[in-house]
Amino acid sequence: MIFRQLFEQTSSTYTYLLGCERTREAVLIDPVIETVERDLALLSELSLSLKYTVETHIHADHVTGAAYLRERMGSKAAVPERSNAQHADVALREGDPIAIGDLELEPLYTPGHTDDHHCYLIQGVDGPRLFTGDALMIDGCGRTDFQNGDAATLYRSVHQKIFTLPDDTLVYPGHDYQQRRVSSVGQEKARNPRLGGGKTLDEFVAIMNALNLPRPKKIDIAVPANRECGDVQSV
Repeated sequence: MIFRQLFEQTSSTYTYLLGCERTREAVLIDPVIETVERDLALLSELSLSLKYTVETHIHADHVTGAAYLRERMGSKAAVPERSNAQHADVALREGDPIAIGDLELEPLYTPGHTDDHHCYLIQGVDGPRLFTGDALMIDGCGRTDFQNGDAATLYRSVHQKIFTLPDDTLVYPGHDYQQRRVSSVGQEKARNPRLGGGKTLDEFVAIMNALNLPRPKKIDIAVPANRECGDVQSV
């Protein structure tokens, strides 16, 4: 498997490139509109054909690059079915994996940060990798105070869908704000200050209710644009 972890500095967003070595087909998870040219250059450098762009959810802090990449590469925009996104080519749902050559990406429905959120699991020769979007981050998690988010729902998603995976499953988050790149299910179960270490549901809900975070700066632009798969001309 070809794998690259890419970073967009303004929103601290990770984009993930996965490619099949045999067929040279590839997928980009959570591409960002400002880094489309970077992603296109990397695909060309690695002689990869972009088959899909995949979203973990409707983002509030950046606009997806899915529409531009589709225009340039002919890729298909794959979005969680529950997002009700316009112009999506593929509706993603748990139980229906998508194939990228010899690779298989398995959606896991993990609501709570938003009501449409999915993580994506892939099995590699070096073990499983989980792309967690904003459901679970390194020593943290996504907020739950907008887009039909709900703290109790997120707690159950993480404990029932993520923490039940093998401890050596690598966790690749949608964001990190401290230059960390990867964690594991075992590490997050043991020491995540919000969700790990035996935290109860009530403790987690109290933590999330006390965050008092500012409104995302780009939410009024990003959410409508992402519901159009990043086609900003349609907004």
